[in-house]
Amino acid sequence: MRNIVLFCAAGMSTSLLVNKMKEAAAKENYDCQINAYALASAREKGPDADIILLGPQVRFGKAKVEKECPGKIVECIDMQAYGTMNGAKVIAQVKKALGD
Repeated sequence: MRNIVLFCAAGMSTSLLVNKMKEAAAKENYDCQINAYALASAREKGPDADIILLGPQVRFGKAKVEKECPGKIVECIDMQAYGTMNGAKVIAQVKKALGD
């Protein structure tokens, strides 16, 4: 099971996207756990992730998250996918990054 962690400013704006991603993953039978948190909790929540996704509003924090979570894949969520809450597109981004 893949552990996908999303970070945004407060952990709330990505909650709808998390639901859309869960729906898309279920349709594809992609075994994963998806959660969203505030960027401030990256050091605490990031180390357990297989991949860390950053919302567009916290893209600036990518270098810091990479430093706090060494060895983890850190990607910025595609802005169009985020804006349209396209869970399937984000799951495709995750699968590509992880080689699944």
